[in-house]
Amino acid sequence: MSKYPYNVLVDLIDAYWDDPVAFAEDILEFEPDEWQKKVLYDLAHNRFVSVRSGQGVGKTGLEAVTVIWYLCCRPNPKVVCTAPTRQQLNDVLWAEIAKWLESSVVKNFLKWTKTKVYMIGNEERWFATARTATKPENMQGFHEDYMLFVVDEASGVDDKIMEAILGTLSGAENKLLMCGNPTRTSGVFYDSHHKDRVGYKTHKVSSWDSPRASQDNIERLIRKYGEESDVVRVRVFGEFPKSEPDVFIALEWAETATEGDIDPAGRELHIGVDVARYGDDETVIAPRIGGKVFDLLCYQKKGTTETTGNIIAIARSFHSQFPTIRHVFVKIDDDGVGGGVTDQLNEIIKQENFPFSLQVIPVGNGRTAMDNEHYDNRGTEVWAAVRDHLKENLTAYLLGDQPTVKLPDDERLISQLTTRKYRMTSKGKIALERKEDMKKRGLDSPDRADAVALAFAPSQEMLWSNERPKGW
Repeated sequence: MSKYPYNVLVDLIDAYWDDPVAFAEDILEFEPDEWQKKVLYDLAHNRFVSVRSGQGVGKTGLEAVTVIWYLCCRPNPKVVCTAPTRQQLNDVLWAEIAKWLESSVVKNFLKWTKTKVYMIGNEERWFATARTATKPENMQGFHEDYMLFVVDEASGVDDKIMEAILGTLSGAENKLLMCGNPTRTSGVFYDSHHKDRVGYKTHKVSSWDSPRASQDNIERLIRKYGEESDVVRVRVFGEFPKSEPDVFIALEWAETATEGDIDPAGRELHIGVDVARYGDDETVIAPRIGGKVFDLLCYQKKGTTETTGNIIAIARSFHSQFPTIRHVFVKIDDDGVGGGVTDQLNEIIKQENFPFSLQVIPVGNGRTAMDNEHYDNRGTEVWAAVRDHLKENLTAYLLGDQPTVKLPDDERLISQLTTRKYRMTSKGKIALERKEDMKKRGLDSPDRADAVALAFAPSQEMLWSNERPKGW
């Protein structure tokens, strides 16, 4: 390698190592949209990023910029680009890389061929390559400290191939960018936005919101298929096809509730508490005022006394921040060890004078539902309440009205809310999937989701009734 490109590369690495947005603007004269900036930032600072989108939003341009940035800003990198078809890989993605490379200031020391882009003078160790996603072995055999896989149309890549890619990405500086229209409700790409999303930075990009997408094409698709059709969901809004029939809460309902913000309204603080029973399960405390759920307090392997103290501390802290609060309702799943927290709180209430009314409401998830005609148990009924709130919030969002629910942008919470299944019992009642069965599917116990659901559990209308059912 000549001295000139070496010096240039040292400068590039120093300047743009963790700033691909500036690299795109300065070196490639590529002006990224806001969503593209967010994706580039996340990839610079995280290992795995997954983007689901509608059509025509600029994902191929994003992928091309990512490849060139990584080639220029990491020493001896290996970049592997793949897609389900040769046409998508070579005629679309690889051609896009050529377009941005040709107009850049780095074209003099990166050579483009039909299957490879490499550093002149270091072809064997410093390169990007195009490999069609047809066989798992195409993705194997790559090892380097700095390695990037770019998977285009990721929803169409076979799971065995994706598993080979994930198995290859073992290094701390190995990265993965997956992009695509969300065409399937199964597979690695789907899971990256659902049960495995804790391990990814996820993004959704709607064609409707993109200045790059053709509005004529969007309107044509809506006229032809209908706004609620799966075609429009996938190609326009970047949504997966309608949820599997046995998933209780749709992903889009939960994700929409993390967007924007709302003011905490009312004089009541609701605190949902799910107390961990054993192992790696979490104790979770979820404070809510009006439709706003605040950041969750989550921890493991702590006794009931500490949990009781944390609940009292949260109640006092929120009253200090929001002096208009007059009532605090602590709703606890007290089947099992949660009963100890209920008992301790009731003892403290007798002894302490709080500047607000504090009431503990034991919600036995395994007990009889108040609406015994439709729900198999109280836990299912509690989840149905938060599901209804999230669905109403999505309706408000689609109508352009003010949102009614705000959830924390917590990937583990969203995953837990949107992966729990349900079934119909022989008596025609809805029953949520048991936690034991979720764990058999490789999922976490839904502790965060349970706490949030408890925070939304109805309470006020029965607090002062002497006839309220046992379990409240």
